[in-house]
Amino acid sequence: MVRRLGRVSYEDGLALQAKLVEERRAGAIPDTLLLLEHPPVITLGVKTRQGPKHIVATPAELAREGVTVHESGRGGDVTYHGPGQLVGYPILDLAPDRKDVHRYVRDIEEVLIRAAAAFGIEAIRVKGLTGVWVAPPPGEGGTEEKLAAIGVRISRWITSHGFALNVSTDLSHFNLIVPCGITDHGVTSLERRLGRPVTMAEAEAAVASAFRQVFAPAAQGNI
Repeated sequence: MVRRLGRVSYEDGLALQAKLVEERRAGAIPDTLLLLEHPPVITLGVKTRQGPKHIVATPAELAREGVTVHESGRGGDVTYHGPGQLVGYPILDLAPDRKDVHRYVRDIEEVLIRAAAAFGIEAIRVKGLTGVWVAPPPGEGGTEEKLAAIGVRISRWITSHGFALNVSTDLSHFNLIVPCGITDHGVTSLERRLGRPVTMAEAEAAVASAFRQVFAPAAQGNI
């Protein structure tokens, strides 16, 4: 089942995920994919427990940009969510035959690679790094740029949190942080790579279709 929620505060998104995880554990709902946007927010994963050193903006700069900071409970480091970014929270039961964290993350990457392909963009994996990337624009040189970030939580094989695909995101907000703690790669979006507007509805349709392709066998057709 896919639920398109529109703009949701980060706090409300966390609360909804917690509720749905328990409902999925009880068998009250089928496997579910939440698709939404958040207001501008920097989220901290478990790798930031020693301190959010990868937030480079001052509190005053964050306030000026209207960006809040929240603990997330997911894996990974620091990342940014904001308008124009499609956030996906899969609430899936990986038992009994998909109880493999590495495989699950690779499957999320595959979803995003297929979604990008729907726009004619060749997205790739980068060895040693989680997420989905694209080669630098022709003639610009440099390293791969991140198109989508992934940070998941799995509790007794029920998933939450998930991924963030940059559609028409204000990429300047990534300058407030060191995205995922990675210093030598840039960040991009569907719109930047295509050179044309992309609606959230287009992105949602591409992601939902790709998600069904990758996860429908496990979800027994419920997604």
